[in-house]
Amino acid sequence: MAQTNISLGAIEPDPDAPVEITADSLSVDQENGQATFSGEVLIVQGDLRISAGTVSVEYDDETGDIMHLLASGGVTFVTATDAVEAQEADYDLEGKSLDLTGDVLVTQGRSAISASAMTIDLSTGNAELTGRVRTTFVQGNN
Repeated sequence: MAQTNISLGAIEPDPDAPVEITADSLSVDQENGQATFSGEVLIVQGDLRISAGTVSVEYDDETGDIMHLLASGGVTFVTATDAVEAQEADYDLEGKSLDLTGDVLVTQGRSAISASAMTIDLSTGNAELTGRVRTTFVQGNN
């Protein structure tokens, strides 16, 4: 399995910052403590922006805090300088990580890199791509 590391613009999500989720519909399962947002879902927490077709929210049983956001149906993750696309994503709020899988495409300026999966450490901005990694670097004024 191929692997490479890249650095995204350092994102320092504030775990205490509110998580705002906008969607066309919401389904709540009280028994499992889970909520599912569907239809043009947009998640915002500080500078972090994630859009997807569907997002399931998993809560901590004891505190009620959001533990994971599980996004599917085409996911886009955007910072001020970078964009990442994938089929699915798991945003671990406590662990400050974002795991993306399925046709991952990272765009940084005019350069691009693709892989099967990618893990981003949101506290450092470091990312690791795995699977068949393909890179296109555009340098200078080309």
